[in-house]
Amino acid sequence: MEEKELEIEEEMKEEGEEELAKEEEDKEEEQKEEEQKESKKFLKKKEKKDKKEEKIAELEDKVKRQMAEFENFRKRTEKQKSAMFEVGAKSVIEKILPIIDNFERGLLSVPEEEKGSAFSEGMQMIYKQLLTGLEEIGVKAIESVGQNFDPELHNAVMHIDDEQYGENEVVEEMQKGYMYHDSVVRHSMVKVAN
Repeated sequence: MEEKELEIEEEMKEEGEEELAKEEEDKEEEQKEEEQKESKKFLKKKEKKDKKEEKIAELEDKVKRQMAEFENFRKRTEKQKSAMFEVGAKSVIEKILPIIDNFERGLLSVPEEEKGSAFSEGMQMIYKQLLTGLEEIGVKAIESVGQNFDPELHNAVMHIDDEQYGENEVVEEMQKGYMYHDSVVRHSMVKVAN
């Protein structure tokens, strides 16, 4: 009987070991399944994350492009404003230049005996004030007499041959020319030698 009991015990041990082995296998399978589920979840999250990152990158690119477009628009409108101001200023200056010409003609026609009179001095002061105001906004007269003829600055209305002067030298200014900053408002009317 003891042998039978030993056999039974051994069988039970073997059955217990088999059950333990089976339980361990089941646990391992469950672990593998869990790991696969986790892996799938991770991949799905990563996929979602990748899609989100792509969308974020796309939106960032879009925002950068719009900011660059706006900056270009701002610069363009700034240039247009300054160009419009320049055109407006030139237009006003062109209307004032004949008044300056008339002041100069009037001051040249004052007889010598009246040059010290209050009226003559008042006219001289107004003329100087007008020129000073124009200089302050960037208007200056073009120097012509004694300079070489420059078609960008001068308008030749007469030509003389005289050995006393150099070639293409401006010998007389018939009407003053003026510049506003770096652009010509009115060309000087000049007489050119040789």
